Amino acid sequence: MVERPGNYDSLQGLPRLIRATRVLFEALVWGFRREEALRLELLAMLVLVPAAIYLGQTPVERVLLIGAVTLLLIVELLNTAVEVIVDRIGTEHHELSGLAKDLGSAAVGVTLLLAIAVWVLILI
Repeated sequence: MVERPGNYDSLQGLPRLIRATRVLFEALVWGFRREEALRLELLAMLVLVPAAIYLGQTPVERVLLIGAVTLLLIVELLNTAVEVIVDRIGTEHHELSGLAKDLGSAAVGVTLLLAIAVWVLILI
């Protein structure tokens, strides 16, 4: 689990930015190690971001291509957060817990369809 040492609300300026950056990378590493979907999406970004830079003919196309895959990663991170919270509350089956996880997965699916549509429409 990502270490959560103390409250850092009192930090300001550069120390707060440094702490937030460290937490960002710790969370990504945690997700990469434990969530296959995050692992696949992070690895896909390693291929798709350079491809977007190469294949996009204008800056707007490049931003749209990169933004689509980045949005997919963002939604997957939020879905993982929902799953972690639901699992934290309890492991017994509850209709609303299942619904929360299903809705998070649906959000990922819709975002994946959007990313595919952006790539297809720009590249054809």
